[in-house]
Amino acid sequence: MSKHVLAVIALVSLCAGARAAEGWPPAVQQALKAAGIPPANASAIVQPVEARTPTLHVNETIAMNPASVMKLVTTLAGLEVLGPAYRWRTNAYLDGPLKEGVLQGNLMLKGMGDPKLSFESFWLLLRALRDRGLRDVRGDLVLDRSYFTTGEHDPGRFDAEPLRAYNVGPDALLLSFKSVSFQFVPDTDSGSVLVLAQPRPDQLEVVSVLRPGSGPCGEWRDKVKADFQVAAKLRAMFTGEYPTSCGERFWHVALLTHPEFVSGVFRQLWPELGGALSGSVREAAVVQGMKLFYSHESAPLTEIVRDINKFSNNVMARQLYLTIGAEAARPPGRYDKSFGVVKSWLAKRGLEMPELVIENGSGLSRRDRISAQSLGAMLVAAYHGTVMPEFIASMPLVAVDGTMRKRLKGEQVAGSAHIKTGSLADVRAIGGYVLDRKGQRHAVVMMINHPNAHMAQPALDELLRWVYGG
Repeated sequence: MSKHVLAVIALVSLCAGARAAEGWPPAVQQALKAAGIPPANASAIVQPVEARTPTLHVNETIAMNPASVMKLVTTLAGLEVLGPAYRWRTNAYLDGPLKEGVLQGNLMLKGMGDPKLSFESFWLLLRALRDRGLRDVRGDLVLDRSYFTTGEHDPGRFDAEPLRAYNVGPDALLLSFKSVSFQFVPDTDSGSVLVLAQPRPDQLEVVSVLRPGSGPCGEWRDKVKADFQVAAKLRAMFTGEYPTSCGERFWHVALLTHPEFVSGVFRQLWPELGGALSGSVREAAVVQGMKLFYSHESAPLTEIVRDINKFSNNVMARQLYLTIGAEAARPPGRYDKSFGVVKSWLAKRGLEMPELVIENGSGLSRRDRISAQSLGAMLVAAYHGTVMPEFIASMPLVAVDGTMRKRLKGEQVAGSAHIKTGSLADVRAIGGYVLDRKGQRHAVVMMINHPNAHMAQPALDELLRWVYGG
């Protein structure tokens, strides 16, 4: 690249930085400066939802990584494309005759992407099978996961934390987020720490030689040593000290593949319900002619988007994103199908976003891109759309719940803003709505892409204060 071109790029960057500094409210500009974040590395737009033009726009056309704020695109698309009353189904088929409680054949479970098929829901599904007369399966348990096609998922690719629940990949037969929840219960009288596991897949052995410890709870996981061994039997061993001041705490870990997890939980629950399985667990697709025995329905989409946005659930967001593609463009669901459906939906809404990049719908991506202008325009359009109440209610309420529950407590803006947060290394972002002191609602977006983004919360909060009028 020539020196002349480099000089032009430097001049453009300098000018962009100058325009940005002139556009920021003083308190926001000061907070960015204190964090060492150049104005050119932040963008924002603020627009009253009843107005045609913004009251604040800084670097608004620059495509930036929004982190989990991208979930707003996924959830609004889901609400409008699928409908707020949409429910996922998990179907049970009988491949053989059922007589006097005995199935001479295979029991087949077909997943269709339910984002919240919890341990309790799975128990209810199996309970329903027993209530309908199924007791003894003389064939195999067959799992049909063909509704989604996502390719190989590497749970450690993003941040080298393959056992973290938030890194679990999507699956058509996702059960309990494919995670075991270990509960630590200190017993000072016996000098031990009980470790409970729920679910407890049949192949899981839990061993605890933890000692109750003194001192503050603090970073208690640093004091607990966990060793997860996968062999013929999955073994979770916990050693070290557990501070009794912590009370009871939970640690969610993804240890098995999706089929292994479903198999293990089925083998845990089915005998408890008085059932028996003679064969093995394997995978195959349901074929035409098999008898639908029972269909389990999920919670409605309105509840699902609330969990996705308030608690920034990555796995559920991926499930919804893939479902959009599967339902609107025929199964199986794939990320490229979903992106095509979302782009078409935006175009029909008059929302052209040429810079938009969505990798998986959750925002847990280094590739995702959107501009503040595009996201702000979507928020304004959403406010005038048919699913506005469900959409806004799904976002964290400032100082009240979700990922915003601890921020801006005791301040005037508390309880007056619904804000989705986004956080990655080098990324901090917010997007949502603020109801100001005069009763006027504003669409608000701010994104920061810079190595010092982890220091940007004061600047983001200052923008919310400014919009509110404080």
